[in-house]
Amino acid sequence: MYLMPGYVGKCQVCRYSDDGLLHCKSYKQAKYVFLRISDRFKECGLKIHPKKSRIVYCKDDNRKENYDNIAFDFLGYTFRPRRCIDKQGRVHPNFLPAISNASKKAIGRKIRSWHIQLKNNKTLNDLSKMFNAELRGWFNYYGKFYPSGLNSIWRNLNQYLVRWVRRKYKRFVIHKRRAKKFLNNIARNNPNLFIHWRLGVFPGAKMVGAG
Repeated sequence: MYLMPGYVGKCQVCRYSDDGLLHCKSYKQAKYVFLRISDRFKECGLKIHPKKSRIVYCKDDNRKENYDNIAFDFLGYTFRPRRCIDKQGRVHPNFLPAISNASKKAIGRKIRSWHIQLKNNKTLNDLSKMFNAELRGWFNYYGKFYPSGLNSIWRNLNQYLVRWVRRKYKRFVIHKRRAKKFLNNIARNNPNLFIHWRLGVFPGAKMVGAG
């Protein structure tokens, strides 16, 4: 498994294992290259995947034409037009990557498999040591370009931690709001326990600096 940049004719290519992207300057060029690659695959007894392989228009503030396909997934990211604010404070669309829905679902399943809410024999420090390294790894990979795409994951994780509080401390069993407030105070006083707290995504509070 490797990431390999290169060129096909005048088109830049980025390949990872059996997935690849070709960057073309026009629809005409993209169509031509697509046909040439299809022919080459046939010569090798191979076939291009009919659903995964397509021409995508990278629509943004400089490319404003209308095409059916304006998004694609690659290496766990979804590339598509997204709202962006430039240095002058102007809002405009930019073609950017962010964590894909498939990746978010996979991470959600992983977090669910940890059964955080059932580990009431553990302390928050224990939970941090058990899980924060993996959480930090996800942020380092998926948060590189559009970190706010991870916010739903961080909110979901906070919910599991609130459930952990309610099971660990009997006084919070029937008091979800109080449990959330209790955990929120801990998070603000100890933001380095979890990567999403350090980013400002606290339980029961508006997000600060996580965008």
